[in-house]
Amino acid sequence: MIHAAGELDQLTWTASLHRRGWLSARHSLLAEFAMVIGLYAVYEATRGLVAGDAQVALRHAQDVVSLERSLHIFVEEPVQHAALAVPGLMGTLGFAYLTLHLSVTAGLLLWLHRRRPTAYPVVRTTLLLATALAVVGYVVFPTAPPRLSEIGIADTVSGGNVDLNKGLLSSVYNPFAAVPSMHVGYALIVGASVARYAANLITRLAGVAYPPFVLLVIVATGNHFLVDAAAGAAVAGVALLGARSLVRPGVQDSGMVEGSTR
Repeated sequence: MIHAAGELDQLTWTASLHRRGWLSARHSLLAEFAMVIGLYAVYEATRGLVAGDAQVALRHAQDVVSLERSLHIFVEEPVQHAALAVPGLMGTLGFAYLTLHLSVTAGLLLWLHRRRPTAYPVVRTTLLLATALAVVGYVVFPTAPPRLSEIGIADTVSGGNVDLNKGLLSSVYNPFAAVPSMHVGYALIVGASVARYAANLITRLAGVAYPPFVLLVIVATGNHFLVDAAAGAAVAGVALLGARSLVRPGVQDSGMVEGSTR
């Protein structure tokens, strides 16, 4: 019995080392791409499957509003009204909401993979862990966004050929996945990575400015509360700590030609 328990412990330890070794490696671009796309597809599908009960999500949204009012940070409505008063701004913010979340994150991973191979495993693993933690949040605390919370905040993104609540887009989109805001979580990971690893000062400053811009985008368009953003930031921080504990220092190129990363 003791011998069997020892073998089980050894197998568990070996599996743990294998996982750490895999996460610590920078694999081929095709392998990394397939992994990230596959996991994100699971993430989106899971969000759609756990959309939750609308009344529960609305009640949680009201809880968030009450919390923000008690903290004197309930600013979503005046922020949206201020943005609507600037000609052309809301259209820009809506476009940014629909496009930047995935495109900029994917661009960061591609850049790190090619240009900063030693940084890539930690950042990639941070994004993966943050995504997994976010799904837990959506299941445990389904929350309606401000635009669906009946508090006088408009849906400024839907319109024309885009509708967040109906059609093909809504089939994989969970309208009650507001907490945490991974627009902010991803933006912090992206911004911090660019600020740390970019060589050009202007690019580093753009990395610093990116998370505040995304915060403006999600609040002004009525898609997240400030509390959602704070939760997204917390998720990003926990994910970074987890990634640093899982990824060994240095980089292992899993069968790659190092000369391609110059």
